[in-house]
Amino acid sequence: MTTSESQKNLYKYYMEPQVANEATRKTLVLVLAGGEGSRLKHLTKWRAKPAVPFGGKYRIIDFALSNCINSGMRRIGILTQYKSHSLIRHLQRAWGFLRAEIGEFVEIIPAQQRLKREWYLGTADAIYQNLDIIYRHEPEYVMVLGGDHIYTMDYSKMLAHHIHTQADLTIGCIEASLDEARDFGVMSVDDELRITKFTEKPANPEPMPGKPDTALASMGIYIFSTAFLYNALIGDAEDELSEHDFGKNIIPNSIEKFKAVAYPFLTDEGKPAYWRDVGTVDSYWKANMELCAIRPELDLYRRDWPIWTYQSQSPPAKFVFDDEGRRGEAIDSLTAGGCIIAGARVKRSVIFFSTHIETYSYVKDSVVLPKVRIGRNCVINRAVIDKGTVIPDGMEIGIDLEEDRKRFLVTEGGIVLVTPGMLNQRLHFER
Repeated sequence: MTTSESQKNLYKYYMEPQVANEATRKTLVLVLAGGEGSRLKHLTKWRAKPAVPFGGKYRIIDFALSNCINSGMRRIGILTQYKSHSLIRHLQRAWGFLRAEIGEFVEIIPAQQRLKREWYLGTADAIYQNLDIIYRHEPEYVMVLGGDHIYTMDYSKMLAHHIHTQADLTIGCIEASLDEARDFGVMSVDDELRITKFTEKPANPEPMPGKPDTALASMGIYIFSTAFLYNALIGDAEDELSEHDFGKNIIPNSIEKFKAVAYPFLTDEGKPAYWRDVGTVDSYWKANMELCAIRPELDLYRRDWPIWTYQSQSPPAKFVFDDEGRRGEAIDSLTAGGCIIAGARVKRSVIFFSTHIETYSYVKDSVVLPKVRIGRNCVINRAVIDKGTVIPDGMEIGIDLEEDRKRFLVTEGGIVLVTPGMLNQRLHFER
């Protein structure tokens, strides 16, 4: 892939829809949801990264799982490890509607030391330690993806691409700036999208031909032909020098001997599609803020591609008082159920469910997680307020960053992260 025109022509690789639908039933999806997510700082102190709330009512993992359901892939295993209680509870509540009687399931697979005494040592080791589960389901194809990215994607098209090209391995990829690409696996491809080189998190990413400022970055989405995956994982497990990681070991070691193909994630117009890594507080805040646009790139209102989640039985959001200077209103914002905006003003913000904002307060360019209480006469600007936090009357956040640094976390981008613990409040353990 060297030009935008070749990207537009990608669809020539797609097979007939009915063939792709048959293939989805032969596919097992394994979601890697055990990462620590340390770059999200205090947001992952009590919860796994895929369980972090997003977009007013969802958890991050809901996007990958909704993609699976909407793509017709309904045999799903979720590998958990790090601080997984809130994640498991959410999965049990939100994703228990599939019917095992007809061969569909969302199965939670905790780290169990099934083959060795260690916990998961890397992404490849996590799959290797669960080989017996793959054997039991007898899939023809195995799809491995992360549970910590925000996007909507029809995986059946990528599967069709994998089958049509007769690949052993297909990697979902997206264009990224050279600076962004340093945090991802970067690949080079030939004119037929066969991967010729793959480097994990390179200091100097190799640019795409004709696009000196852009690299082809891995989305962490892989489709394997099952026989190839078995052999690759067993061989990697026997290699004492390996870090047992797909990006660092499995993929680079497979490129020369096996067929590894790239699948660029594109819109119907052949342009790079929406995909966000929300691995830092700044990127998490930004992705939430993007939802406040009049026509955001990520459309949560598509009837043909719903984002499934668990939601409590909350009453409708309520806006009260209509006096000058004391008017309950939210402008260019998302406000979830159970919220009460009582004579306060909210602008360009995402307000999660069951949050109360009291009289004369002003919240701007902020992400307020569930069950937060913001008192009277408060000013909140460019902040992320964690679940269950109580903001006392008169407190200003995001106005004087030097003062904020004394008690809160302030990111490089100037976003203020506030948690209950930072205000010496009882921690809200129901994460």
